[in-house]
Amino acid sequence: MEKYIVEKNDENKRLDAYVSQINNKITRNAAQRLIEENHILVNSKQQKVSYKVKMGDIITIEQPTPKEIELKAENIPIDIIYEDDNIIVVNKPKGMVVHPANGNPNGTLVNAIMAICKDSLSGIGGEIRPGIVHRLDKDTSGLLIIAKNDEAHVNMSEQIKNHEVKKTYIALVRGVIKENEATIDMPIGRSQSDRKKMVVNKNGKNAVTHIKVLKRYEKYTLLEINIETGRTHQIRVHLSHIGYPIVGDYTYSNGKNEFGIIGQCLHAKRLEFKHPITQKEMKLEAPLPKYFEEILKKLDNT
Repeated sequence: MEKYIVEKNDENKRLDAYVSQINNKITRNAAQRLIEENHILVNSKQQKVSYKVKMGDIITIEQPTPKEIELKAENIPIDIIYEDDNIIVVNKPKGMVVHPANGNPNGTLVNAIMAICKDSLSGIGGEIRPGIVHRLDKDTSGLLIIAKNDEAHVNMSEQIKNHEVKKTYIALVRGVIKENEATIDMPIGRSQSDRKKMVVNKNGKNAVTHIKVLKRYEKYTLLEINIETGRTHQIRVHLSHIGYPIVGDYTYSNGKNEFGIIGQCLHAKRLEFKHPITQKEMKLEAPLPKYFEEILKKLDNT
């Protein structure tokens, strides 16, 4: 068990932020989980994640012994874009869930990665999210970083939190966007009427999306997209809200699906970041999936 006494210059910091600051092996997300599971106490009492620490508070951290991951490694073909001893970057196919959850106990990216990396994955993400630093929606394809050890996981999480990872997406939307470039700066929160959906909400979390037109078609626009923040369904919600839903997005486009595809035409094409251990500048790309290319060819021929 670790014990810390809050000093004056740390007063009024949120408990989760304080913990991730004093112990650089615990990310803020991990701190939140430990607090909620009663493994982090303040003066021997459980507190909320948002508790503001006071000078003299005694913070105890008991990190539970990681349970042996009971997930089954599955020999699922996966497109590896880059791999070394610290990270692996894959091109996730559309239709694949990142990690197991209710309704998706297997066949996930984690199951595939476990077969490739064996036991060399960061444990920070917990039993069902080993090595997972960030996520993509089930029906979004493209680049995803997985950490092979805790040091790489902590560093990549910090880069993402500090908006130091540049994520570039390609999307095909319904409608013709007149502006060549635009920024959508609208907060996003969970829908009160449908908890599975996200909506633009003034009380939501800050969300910023930059769009650039790559090509205009008669009824569609091909976009390059960069996001400053990584809110759930951010790109899909923002584009739908301004009237240009992503082709194939059942959730945010009123179910219209002109090309008969399952899942949205949204692809995480490029990632730019510093290698978590060597600090080398990394720039990785994944080509558009075949179904996306075929839709663009059809549009080019009409």
